[in-house]
Amino acid sequence: MLPFSYAVRNLFRSKTRLLQTIGGSAAVVLLVMAAVAINRGMKRVLAASGSEHNVILVGAGSEESIQRSEVAERAAGIAEAGIQGIHEALGVRAVSGEIQYMSYLSLADGRRTQGLFRGVTAQALLVHPQVRLLDGAFPSSGQVMLGRYAWRKLGLGAGDLKTGSSILVDGQELEISGTFAAPGTVLESEIWATLGDLKVISKRDTLSCVVIRLDDPADYAEADLFAKQRLDLELSALRESDYYSRLSAFFKPLRAMTWITAALIAAGALFGGVNTLYAAFASRVREMATLQAIGFRRGPLLLSLVQESTLACLIGTLIASILAMMWLDGRTIPFSIGAFTMEISPGVATTGLLTGVFLGLLGALPPAIRCLKPPLPSALRMS
Repeated sequence: MLPFSYAVRNLFRSKTRLLQTIGGSAAVVLLVMAAVAINRGMKRVLAASGSEHNVILVGAGSEESIQRSEVAERAAGIAEAGIQGIHEALGVRAVSGEIQYMSYLSLADGRRTQGLFRGVTAQALLVHPQVRLLDGAFPSSGQVMLGRYAWRKLGLGAGDLKTGSSILVDGQELEISGTFAAPGTVLESEIWATLGDLKVISKRDTLSCVVIRLDDPADYAEADLFAKQRLDLELSALRESDYYSRLSAFFKPLRAMTWITAALIAAGALFGGVNTLYAAFASRVREMATLQAIGFRRGPLLLSLVQESTLACLIGTLIASILAMMWLDGRTIPFSIGAFTMEISPGVATTGLLTGVFLGLLGALPPAIRCLKPPLPSALRMS
């Protein structure tokens, strides 16, 4: 076997080739890590947003989109009285009539952007127990409360939406009363207003949905039976977890496009790396033949050439991992219904490492085999 130091020394024979290999592998590994983090982040936030204890009553035929749903306002009171197993806190049953509405808002400096509004009452805190007030207060009439990542979803700066400032929505000025967190859910990208204000803004007298929190998820059958029996209300009952699972399936093609893009760029980098190694190893045919002449077999020589390529790719992987921790970890990415946080977890890092090893092995084997293929007498005469 050739010593490992031989492969290390050969790395620096061509600094230009070394930089090309390291740079290409770093770009591919960084892209693959970003693709994995994006896919996991989107799936995680959609999975965490739906609770098995929550049931959503929506208008029949609007099961795919709450924003298009219409539910009579009286349905909330009827459901509260007619469904068994609803959670109670201090004698208040956890039933929340809500409106979800997408609209444009304007800032004081004239900037205009689109956000997702949720019209709620205080009972919304009973069905969304993950909501925690970070500063300010729950909104009253003429006010809104913002999720802590709403600024990212709106494409604004973190300091553009401060508590006490105002926004303009459909000609109505609303004061920002506070900021809330709902860790790991799409709620953190929403703007919460009072139900009455949002009825006026959206010009509707119906609800988008009624959210009910149950003590036992098994009581979903009671809610489903209620929706099927009350034909006059034209309702459908959905588990909140099932609704967000459907949304996750809806975004599956988008996640697939992320993988396809990463694969195409990785393939381009791989073929470029193979081409570079072909040129590099072609000039070392005589060197490999000389080593064979003094007693080294082709197997150890092949391993040494692969070691060179893999070592360069692993250096690129290390650089990519450092850049991923600096630039990607904790970064919030907006999408149509919210935002998610990218996390460089051990699983993402492991995927990056395996990608680097794969690039080193697959990129080196074809040119290395070709380098060692010529018969010994012919190889010794090559210039």
